[in-house]
Amino acid sequence: MQSIYSQFGISEQVLRYAEPVLTSLKERFQEIDETAEYNQLRIIKAMQDAHIGEANLKGTTGYGYDDIGRDGLERVYASYFHTEDALVRPQITCGTHALALALMSNLRPGQVLLSAAGAPYDTLQEVIGIRPSRGSLAEYGIGYKQVDLLPDSTVDFDGIRKALEDPAIHLVTIQRSKGYQDRRTLSVAQIGEAISAIKSQRPDVICMVDNCYGEFVERQEPSDVGADMIVGSLIKNPGGGLAPIGGYIAGTHECVENAAVRLTSPGLGKEVGATLDVLPSFYQGFFMGPTVTASALKGAILAANLYEPLGFYVLPDSKESRHDIIQAITFGTPEGVIAFCQGIQAASPVDSYVTAEPSDMPGYDSQVIMAAGAFVSGSSIELSADGPIKPPYNVYFQGGLTWPHAKLGILKTLQNLTERGLCKLP
Repeated sequence: MQSIYSQFGISEQVLRYAEPVLTSLKERFQEIDETAEYNQLRIIKAMQDAHIGEANLKGTTGYGYDDIGRDGLERVYASYFHTEDALVRPQITCGTHALALALMSNLRPGQVLLSAAGAPYDTLQEVIGIRPSRGSLAEYGIGYKQVDLLPDSTVDFDGIRKALEDPAIHLVTIQRSKGYQDRRTLSVAQIGEAISAIKSQRPDVICMVDNCYGEFVERQEPSDVGADMIVGSLIKNPGGGLAPIGGYIAGTHECVENAAVRLTSPGLGKEVGATLDVLPSFYQGFFMGPTVTASALKGAILAANLYEPLGFYVLPDSKESRHDIIQAITFGTPEGVIAFCQGIQAASPVDSYVTAEPSDMPGYDSQVIMAAGAFVSGSSIELSADGPIKPPYNVYFQGGLTWPHAKLGILKTLQNLTERGLCKLP
């Protein structure tokens, strides 16, 4: 093994440092595999119950009328997530698009959106109009309020109760993952407690959860604890690294139909939308999702356990439970962020010879460095890392279609930082 790792420039010193850490994680990794097995079996049952056959893997063109593969896939998603309905389409271009679609279709002028988990992810801020943007909710007369999480990253129930006194609030959004914030990811249990508190005061309010990066990490999803809508991207966990594009919205019939009408056209809704040739990758990606997510989780945990003893702040820390696949590491300097991301890029099967550099990105208020030598462009369930070039200089690591690749990527980042004098191994 040392011989093959040396071909990637991984030194014996780095391998010696990692060896006892890997040994200590075996029991924890077994628990992750058991969760993956549980969720994998749930998906198989959902596909069997939906009577998915070879005919469902054939796509359509044109209007996409009577697309049995598309309709079957949406039954599978609704069954797995225990929702009344689902919208799973290649016409949804990314996670931000899916979230914008869910919000814009279920809010009307004069109503107010409440974020119950602090500021939303950077790109969603332009959707809402927190940062002025063409076509935002604010331009359509939809208001916005925000309740920050408490300093310990828990839900501010008192703040939410006070905010809900505004009768114009129609939809509450809860972002499960941390995004570029220095906070902990919310567990499904925490999300359930928040939804229960909201519904006890305002049962009329729609509760939506941004589920990006969280699917399959636990044995329950936010839809199991009262969410009216959960939203995500197919180039993250549920696409299993195979879906080339797409997003999903799963929830009540009313919420999903509203989204379908906004995606296509009034009077058309879910009845149109050709799937072309993407259905095999959508079905198989969802089927593979739990085991791929398990590989990504192992990589995140390894990163925390390697970097924390070296004095770097890691979130989540090396011991705490996991509720998404993202691992944040604080380097304190732009050089640390850049070295880490360049290590990930160098360990990639695609574009390994490319050097990742910070640049301006649409939807962000600072330069961002993004590393991903992916089979699907921008797929963050594949081994990837990114971070804004601004204090405190955090890097956000996620993905890994296989555990060996996730492991290689982390070792390569450590090699990079060591060689550049940005960390010292014991």
